[in-house]
Amino acid sequence: MKAMILAAGRGERLRPITDSTPKPLVDVGGKSLLKHHIDKLAESGIRQLVINHAHLGEQIVAAFGSGDGHGVEIHYSAEQPALETGGAVIKALSQLGDAPFAVINGDVYTEYDFVQLPQLQGQQLAHLLLVPNPEHNPQGDFSVADGLLRPKGDDSLTFSGIGVYHPSLFEGLEVTSIRLPEIWADALVEGRIAASVISDYWCDVGTLERLTALRERLVGQSEDTAHVG
Repeated sequence: MKAMILAAGRGERLRPITDSTPKPLVDVGGKSLLKHHIDKLAESGIRQLVINHAHLGEQIVAAFGSGDGHGVEIHYSAEQPALETGGAVIKALSQLGDAPFAVINGDVYTEYDFVQLPQLQGQQLAHLLLVPNPEHNPQGDFSVADGLLRPKGDDSLTFSGIGVYHPSLFEGLEVTSIRLPEIWADALVEGRIAASVISDYWCDVGTLERLTALRERLVGQSEDTAHVG
């Protein structure tokens, strides 16, 4: 399986940090968010990656190059201006191949093991991973019923920014600024999008407050490890 990491966001709510550093290169726990993803993907056996970029994208290319030294092979999809999440995938589709591929938001941090990424079954066009609602999204995004993604209800959960997609979901779509949920809409109604819930730690690093909290968590983990050692 190949994977695409979405890394083109401007990161307005992380300014002034993101005035000079692209959001996926923000440091947490001694390495960038993007490096955390790359390492975890490599460890899981997923080593063919596509990374899109726009704002300060040259820094991302300079940091990781072709992937040598990181255990992966990286191809880049440059956007100017930045496309939304769906448009980014459509633009990179030729680099992702004919088999199902993973897409991961570059501005989330998770301790989920990517070796557990689901395989698409039957006529499924996607399988999305959801998480319990964080404080900043108490109403959630979608519901899950019988293993399928459903519209938001009383028991809604939050989309983690991690999913597996069949390329045919994007077939015939033109490169334009469009969000992934807009592309899922028909397939959701048809019951062709699977969903499951992960309990591993997850954080949408979207604000300075959340970034600070994540950094404090990782420092605490490091100190606990040192004490055990």
